[in-house]
Amino acid sequence: MSEIWRKNLERLGLELPGVAAPAGAYIPALRSGQLVYTSGQLPFVDGKLFAEGKVGAEVTPEQAKEAAKLCALNALAAVHDVAGLDAVVRIVKVVGFVASAPGFNDQPLVINGASELLGEVFGDAGKHARSAVGVFELPRNTPVEVEIIAEIA
Repeated sequence: MSEIWRKNLERLGLELPGVAAPAGAYIPALRSGQLVYTSGQLPFVDGKLFAEGKVGAEVTPEQAKEAAKLCALNALAAVHDVAGLDAVVRIVKVVGFVASAPGFNDQPLVINGASELLGEVFGDAGKHARSAVGVFELPRNTPVEVEIIAEIA
């Protein structure tokens, strides 16, 4: 993957952010063998949440999709901190949680924001298995939380 990810981020007008500081007793990412597991990442931009509230109420699906993209970008920063994105062989799995207002059931469309970013950054190596889960509440009133598992060389 040597530097391809960096060129693709530049093409998208994005930069890899710093790793978000943990808000509890955990670490942002952990390597175990050839896999890196990230903790759930929130859509922080410069230390502030991109959006707050439930999707389908205070947050539109479009805003939530953008938030999921930012979560994935923050997850990539955590992977980079542990193993370096040059070592990524493929993204194995994405798990996305969507704080959903009653009746909102388009969680997969929201988490597409994360999945599409990973595909744009890594091409075929960004294709992954995925879960998109609707939940009642998420930490800090965030609308979206995303975690990834990456295989590394």
